[in-house]
Amino acid sequence: MATPKKILLSSPPDGGWGWMIVVGCFLVTICTRAVTRCISIFFVEFQTYFAQDYARTAWIHSITDCATMLCAPLGSFISNHLSCQVGIMLGGLLASAGLILSSFATSLEHLYFSLGVLTGLGFALCYSPAIAMVGKYFNKKKALAYGIAMSGSGIGTFILAPVVQLLIEQFSWRGALLILGGFVLNLCVCGALMRPITLKENHKHPPEFLEQEYVSEAQKQDLKQLSICSPLIKPWSHECLCCCSWQEYNFLLMPDFMMLAVSVLFMAYGCSPLFVYLVPYALSVGVNHQQAAFLMSILGVIDIVGNITFGWLTDRRCLKKYRYFCYLFAVGMDGLCCLFLPVLQSFPMLVPFSFTFGYFDGAYVTMIPVVTADVVGTASLSSALGVVYFLHALPYLVSPPVAGWLVDTTGSYTASFILCGFSMIFSSMLLCFARLAKKIKRTQLRSLTRDTDTKQQIWTNGATAYSVSGDLDQKDVEILATEAN
Repeated sequence: MATPKKILLSSPPDGGWGWMIVVGCFLVTICTRAVTRCISIFFVEFQTYFAQDYARTAWIHSITDCATMLCAPLGSFISNHLSCQVGIMLGGLLASAGLILSSFATSLEHLYFSLGVLTGLGFALCYSPAIAMVGKYFNKKKALAYGIAMSGSGIGTFILAPVVQLLIEQFSWRGALLILGGFVLNLCVCGALMRPITLKENHKHPPEFLEQEYVSEAQKQDLKQLSICSPLIKPWSHECLCCCSWQEYNFLLMPDFMMLAVSVLFMAYGCSPLFVYLVPYALSVGVNHQQAAFLMSILGVIDIVGNITFGWLTDRRCLKKYRYFCYLFAVGMDGLCCLFLPVLQSFPMLVPFSFTFGYFDGAYVTMIPVVTADVVGTASLSSALGVVYFLHALPYLVSPPVAGWLVDTTGSYTASFILCGFSMIFSSMLLCFARLAKKIKRTQLRSLTRDTDTKQQIWTNGATAYSVSGDLDQKDVEILATEAN
């Protein structure tokens, strides 16, 4: 394959070939996140064919999601050292190979490796590099570009869910996985669209930094060696060095971010099992296969509506300063939906659930970057978001098997859904109480500061009066000022 010609521009083009990058990222999102959600449609087929319980079968979806989250930094590493095109094409081949090998599975352990580890690793190599490429091509229209690109998850779920169910009915689960493996090969086409771009300010190699007096000779030699060994490190840029320092991650010690991180763990635990068990639960209450798959389609398309409308609403002047509590409201509403789910025993009752849960799921997913920015600030947003999304991995791995174990133990889905609901509600209440406690503490501090300032003014004025009248000397004035402080 010929070496791609790099384009040298002074600033992001905000259009042109950038829209093809958006289309490529949109398709990558469909082939990765939407296909991962549709794996839950195979749940009943796997459980019946291999005669296994809920907990063991749920590990398949958990490992896929966890591998995608945990290996995302590996995708960025490969795309930076080689190219985004190579990384996405390699990921497409791995994901397709995993799905194709899964169609020949003879045990759940086989699926753990092929559909879980191999496919999840392929998705990880594609997902983060594709998203990063959109940011390189857009600056002024970045939000619009990301909105279009990320909507592939909901749109893909809406389209693929009934299609996958139809494939299972026509060709069995083996044939459906084989066809999905061929479909995921389109990631290689998406990778070919990711034409590299180099901006002039990143292309320059100014030597001035190495000539600064405050850089020692030993540091200069180390920096020169780093510049030869790794293309990721640009030693001539003071900003790049700061990004590699601890200052980039000092938000990890912030109490507000620690509370956000803990709440994310509970939130991710609560939302993950529903995407795995919604279809099996619908089948268990008498809903047919097509209707059960249609519930996932509804959830996917309403997710897009939640992304766009809730984000637009919280940008309004009347709600902008309350968007933190809007995020808590969305997470809490999803928790309430999970609590009421065991009561819904028919398709007409499950449809409103899919609408409500899907809307607020899209709402709080949109608000996660906004809330994170409010906590850590814009400068550390990129690193903080990486940590926040990384924290999703462990709950995604553990929660579906735990929910399956509860189903096996109790014989119903009630305990699993109630645990998910309370987990999300606890996540919301934890942040709510933390914010209220911080607000009360801030109010008390302001009141104390105001009282101290008033007292200091009274004592100072009194001391000044006495000093003017000659009743106090300079030492007495200093004593009074000290007592006031």
